[in-house]
Amino acid sequence: MVELVLFIIFGLAALFGAVTTVWARNPVYSALGLMLTLFSVAVFYVSNGAQFVAAVQVIVYAGAVMTLFLFVIMLVGVDRAEDRRENLPVQRPLALGLLVLFGAGVLVAGRFAWVTGAEGGRGAEGTVEALGSELFRRWVLPFELTALLLIIAAAGTVALGLFRRGEAEGGDEGEAGEGEEAP
Repeated sequence: MVELVLFIIFGLAALFGAVTTVWARNPVYSALGLMLTLFSVAVFYVSNGAQFVAAVQVIVYAGAVMTLFLFVIMLVGVDRAEDRRENLPVQRPLALGLLVLFGAGVLVAGRFAWVTGAEGGRGAEGTVEALGSELFRRWVLPFELTALLLIIAAAGTVALGLFRRGEAEGGDEGEAGEGEEAP
């Protein structure tokens, strides 16, 4: 029964977020609708006993990708002024109520994970504990090599960015720009 109620609540939240993503005229509202959908999908993962996939869903998609989307939206739309009047006076209390309902649903989903048959904390397949145990015992060398490769790629990206910025700003050091004296 609890699982059905959670499915209905978060299914409606995911549907509302998806519709908001498509129909919102303001790109920030559209991105927030997408974030609501991604969080709702993460709750579905938790209710099915896939805690690691839910954590990745929240950290990677709802966290990093949505932060990137919001930064891009804010940088692109900086020159546009927004009307700050509230057209719906009930909007803030309704949003607060929905936030409390959503938080309660997340807590209930975590508390009643036993309904789905998930065996948390006992090394059940699909849990974070089982994945971490396998990753750091059997696959530790490939894991460390992947981390090293990602660090090298990040350092290379920064170096290329600085190199290209130097080309765009100064070009050839022997030429004097307008209003500058050559050494």
